Amino acid sequence: MLVDTLINIPYYHAVGKEMDVFKQAYKNKIPILLKGPTGTGKSRFIEYMAHQLDKKLITISCHEETSSTDLIGRFIIKGAETVWLDGPLTTAVKEGSILYLDEVAEARPDVIVAIHSLTDHRRELFIDKLGVTVKAHEDFMLVASFNPGYQRGFKELKPSTRQRFIAVSFDYPEPKIETEILINETEIDSDTAKKLVTIGNKIRNLTELGLTETVSTRLLVDAAKIIHSGLPKRLSVHVAIVEPLTDDLQTIQALKDLCDLMI
Repeated sequence: MLVDTLINIPYYHAVGKEMDVFKQAYKNKIPILLKGPTGTGKSRFIEYMAHQLDKKLITISCHEETSSTDLIGRFIIKGAETVWLDGPLTTAVKEGSILYLDEVAEARPDVIVAIHSLTDHRRELFIDKLGVTVKAHEDFMLVASFNPGYQRGFKELKPSTRQRFIAVSFDYPEPKIETEILINETEIDSDTAKKLVTIGNKIRNLTELGLTETVSTRLLVDAAKIIHSGLPKRLSVHVAIVEPLTDDLQTIQALKDLCDLMI
C-alpha cells in the first residue's frame, strides 16, 4: 500500500499551468486535488513536483479496505511491550513531507474524516488512540487524486470534502505532446510513437464500445517499451493496449483488427 521514497529525477511534460498551480498551493499551504482518468500523469506529476521542491513524497494507494488506522498508526506488540507505531499520514505530518492519497474516494469514509482537520486553517491531526493532537509541520502538504469518470455513481467525494481542496483537471495530452512523452519515456522512434498515439486517440473516440476505461498514456508507454525492446508491433499493441481494456471477445477482436490497420 505504501511507497515511501526520495524521488529520482522523473520525466514530466507540462500540458498547462499545473506546475504554477502546485507551487502556489504549496506556498499557501492549500491541499490540492488532481482529477482525471487513469494513466493521464497524475502520479508522475506529483513525483516531478516533489523533486522540484526537494521534498520527500509518501504515496498511499487507497482501496476499499484503507482505513484511518492504516494512515494514522496503531499499537503493536514489540517483545514484552506494547508500542505505538506512526502510520504514513502521521509521519508526513510530523516530518513535513508531501502526502499523496492516490484514488482517495476508494478509501473508507473514516479516512476522509481523519484528514478534515488537515485541510483547513487548523492543519492538525487528532490521534484518538493516543488522545493527542499533532500540528502539521510547516512544509507538510496534502495531495489527493480522484477519477470522476470511473467513480461517477459509485463512490463520489462529498462537496464538503471537495471544497477543502483546490483542484486541477488532467486529461490525455494532445497528440504532439503525447508523442514526445512516448519518445522520452521509451526512446522509441518518432514514426512508431505517432502511430501509437493515433491508435490511442482512435480508440478514445469509439464511445459506442462502452469501455469502462479507455486507452491511457500509460498503456501507450507500455506498448512503446516492448516494441522498443523487440516485440513485434502488432503483438505489442494487442497485449499492451487492447487486452487490458476489456474481456469481451468480440470487442477485443474488433479493436485488434482496427489497430492492425494502423500499425
